[in-house]
Amino acid sequence: MRREATLSLVVGNSSGQREFINTVIDTGFDGFLSLPSEIIVRLGLPWTISNPATLGDGSEVLFDFYRNFGLKPRPFRTAF
Repeated sequence: MRREATLSLVVGNSSGQREFINTVIDTGFDGFLSLPSEIIVRLGLPWTISNPATLGDGSEVLFDFYRNFGLKPRPFRTAF
């Protein structure tokens, strides 16, 4: 059985449009959230900047950063 830390979030745009997403928390979490390009397009998130980032294998890639509005954790629920 594979166990991963997950979190449900709401992401949105300045017009109030919202998308619910389920995420897997990476052990290298640095405060940024990666979104599928389909969600970025659907929400029309504005591009901010492109920056290089170093991956776990040491290679560098260029990431585009977009402005996200309304990032909120969903209420915590215990599952048995």
